[in-house]
Amino acid sequence: VSKKQYERVLSYIEKGKKEGATLLTGGEPYGKKGYFIHPTIFTNVHDDMTIAKEEIFGPVISVLKFKSVDEVIERANSSKYGLVAGVMTKNIDVANRVSRSIKAGTIWINCYFAFDTDLPFGGYKMSGFGKDNGMESLYGFMHIKSVATPLYNSPWL
Repeated sequence: VSKKQYERVLSYIEKGKKEGATLLTGGEPYGKKGYFIHPTIFTNVHDDMTIAKEEIFGPVISVLKFKSVDEVIERANSSKYGLVAGVMTKNIDVANRVSRSIKAGTIWINCYFAFDTDLPFGGYKMSGFGKDNGMESLYGFMHIKSVATPLYNSPWL
């Protein structure tokens, strides 16, 4: 998007390598024009690593191992961010449980980066304020008022 973001993403890739994650693929600039970076995948990532804790907003994936679905939910919810999450599974019960348990504004099941103008988009926690798209996006432009008036000679009073 910009030189600043390009440099920011490359700095996260360097942090990942310095903190001991394994660079599986990518991690380098792409082309001579523009601010493009090869899709990057890190393995052997741990929860305390910068690339696991922060929002990178670039083509970087951190792969973390887990032993149980409960562990996945707990680890995902321990993040201070909650913009989006992706759930990859063949088990619909796992997909439903995880998607309902993770505190994120958008959950993609067996896909990623799927958008529609009817679907509200916005995060939880430190990942944004309000929603874009859908009817929910209008709430930021509204002033909602509640008015209560007693009805005299009513059986309810």
